[in-house]
Amino acid sequence: MVCWGNICRSPAAEGILRHLAAERGVEVEVDSAGTSRDHEGQAPHRRTIAEAGRRGFDVSDQRARQIRKDDYHRYDLILTADDTVDRTVRERAPANSKARILKMTEVGPDAEQWPEVPDPYYGTEQDYVLVFDLLERAIGGLLESLAAGRRP
Repeated sequence: MVCWGNICRSPAAEGILRHLAAERGVEVEVDSAGTSRDHEGQAPHRRTIAEAGRRGFDVSDQRARQIRKDDYHRYDLILTADDTVDRTVRERAPANSKARILKMTEVGPDAEQWPEVPDPYYGTEQDYVLVFDLLERAIGGLLESLAAGRRP
């Protein structure tokens, strides 16, 4: 899961995937990162932590980091938050990368209406609710695809 700073959208996506996978009894290896290192080592934004808590899971132990070359080899799938992040992730991908790169909403039912996950950082609490709603539907779609043996 990759967004710009790794304090809002990608830690939310990581937390949602961990939470939904555990509920469904699906084993996944998941992590999140940012394309920037501006927030390196920081916890998720306080509103990300709060919205996760309202939904029954905790993301407060996550720490921001920048995407690394080994991520492209370690993970089968890298999900990006928006066009800018997607371009950056693709530009940084090593030639022999094993990871498939998709935008987060591509794996769920909102892809046409929401081709990107909006950045809630400068927004309101309601913007965080929207982001979590979009990510829950997208990640639910991802898990359904995996359960059905389909490649997202």
